Parts: sequence; C-alpha cells; structure tokens
Amino acid sequence: MKFDNFSIQEPDASVKVKDTFEIDSDLKVDSFSASNEYVPKLDADYCFDKATTLSILAGFQNNRRVMIQGLHGSGKSTHIEQVAARLNWPCIRINLDSHISRIDLLGKDVIAIEDSKQITKFQEGILPWAIQNPVALVFDEYDAGRPDVMFVIQRVLEVEGKLTLLDQNRVLTPHPYFRLFATANTVGLGDSTGLYHGTQQINQGQMDRWQIVSPLNYLSEDLELKVILSKVKDLNNKKGQSTVKAMISLANLTREGFKNGDISNLMSPRTVISWAENYSIFNDIGNSFELSFLNKCDETEKSIIAEYFQRCFDSETSDSILNLVEQA
Repeated sequence: MKFDNFSIQEPDASVKVKDTFEIDSDLKVDSFSASNEYVPKLDADYCFDKATTLSILAGFQNNRRVMIQGLHGSGKSTHIEQVAARLNWPCIRINLDSHISRIDLLGKDVIAIEDSKQITKFQEGILPWAIQNPVALVFDEYDAGRPDVMFVIQRVLEVEGKLTLLDQNRVLTPHPYFRLFATANTVGLGDSTGLYHGTQQINQGQMDRWQIVSPLNYLSEDLELKVILSKVKDLNNKKGQSTVKAMISLANLTREGFKNGDISNLMSPRTVISWAENYSIFNDIGNSFELSFLNKCDETEKSIIAEYFQRCFDSETSDSILNLVEQA
C-alpha cells in the first residue's frame, strides 16, 4: 500500500500525553486513528524517558526538526519509533551508512516495460516519496553520513524546505505532516573517544538547522531494571531481580571504566538485555556474560572486566570468569 492511496492524509485524532506515555503533562498530541504497514509495531512494555519523549512529541506536534544524541544502545531510534507507534504515525528509518548515496535518496532513471515497449523512466527515491506524504523520516547514524548525502538532506531541513529534483525539473513542497528526525552518537563535532569509527564532523550550518537536540543518556538503575524485566519476564521474580540488579551494577562499572579510560568497551542497556536473555536461555550467568560481552572485549582489558564481575557476583561464578581470562 502506498501513502498516496492511504485514505487518511492528516491526523484525525489526538492522544493525551499523560495517559499514553505516563508523563505528567496536560499536553495533547495529534495522531492518526488508523494504522498502516508503515507504522512501527507497538511495544506495550516500552519505558519512556521524559525529556526525550517530550522532545520527540514536540517534533510531531509542532513540526520541529529533532535530533536525539547519545551513546550506543541507549534506545534513540526505538524511542522515536515507539512514540510514532502510539500516534499511528507512519515512520521510516534510513541508516546513513557509507553505502547510502544521493541516488538512493533522490531517485534514478530505470528501464521499464510499458505497452510492450522498453522505456526509461524516473524512479523516485525515499526522500521525494517521504516528503510528499504524512511520514516521519528518521535518519539513523546521522553523523556517519557521506558529505554529498548530507547536502541533499540540508535542502529539506528547513520546515518549509522544498526539494528540487533537477533531473525532473520539479520542485516538491513538503506535506504539512511530513516530519524529520535524526539519531547520532556525537553532536556533529567528531569523535574523540575512538568508540565510533566512521563518524565525522558535521557542517555547523547544517547542525544549526536542527531545532531540537535532545541528549539521551543511559537510564537510572531503577528504570534500567524495569526495562530489562519487561523484556525478560521470566526473571521478574525475587531471585531474577537480584541477578539483574547485579548485571546493571556490572554494566555501570564498565561505563565508569570507559569514562576513565580504563577500558575501551562498555555495556549498553542493549547489551545487558542480551545478557539477561542469554542467561534465561543457558541458565549460566558466567557463560552468558562471556557470550554477550566478554568475547567482544580486548584481551588486555579482560582482567579488568573480570575484576568488575568479581565485585558484583559470588566467588564461585567469579572464579570461573577469572579462570577463563587467565586461560586466554
């Protein structure tokens, strides 16, 4: 189904932020009454960060260009998708890796058969299609985009920004309910940590066009616990909660160690969820930790990480991790 055939071209309903997102606010936000294939799947257990959610909602309601910035695994893209899911707002994600080109965004000439004849016709890319429809377009890994691609995006960053297709002699006016979002690990100033290879400095004239830049840091321990237990429900008991709390304590030690320059890798909330899921599968806290995180780490740093593990778990399990590190 294409959006130009979609019967609802503008929001025809609204949601109360307090009821839908459990945020203490009297705001109401426009929404669509009906879903379609481009609306993200709703995660009923998703936990929203208040500041980030309000920034995203401002983007939807007030047509603000919103960038969410934060470390990997903090849930930047998912946050936007889950807001869109609750608004029934069509949402498309594009990962701006090195393979995305201007042609992918704008379109290209293709050979087609019409009336038994071979002809050349222009096939629109994702950007012209999205800009003409009530779509939330999300550029993931925005700070990794190629310079030629970034200048294409810059054309539409203005709220009234029209897109010119030179090959087609066409000027496209944005749909009133087209929305633009981005996620990034940095804020366009480059990466000094070495953690995000491939990111680059972004033209500050372009950064200036993002009207809202909202940082999304890792969650508090209580909220991270709630998120993990919502994902791995068979650990939502007294013993399981105690284990997950120890996992989060270990994750926080790796984050602190990374900040201090002691280690070059850290456990994101996504990694902790993977660890909890693997623990639920293998029923072995040490083995699941090895599979989920330890095997990704530099050999010279594993002894430090083993010490972190020793602080958070019982001696018997810790000894198995220490032995594993010594054998390596």
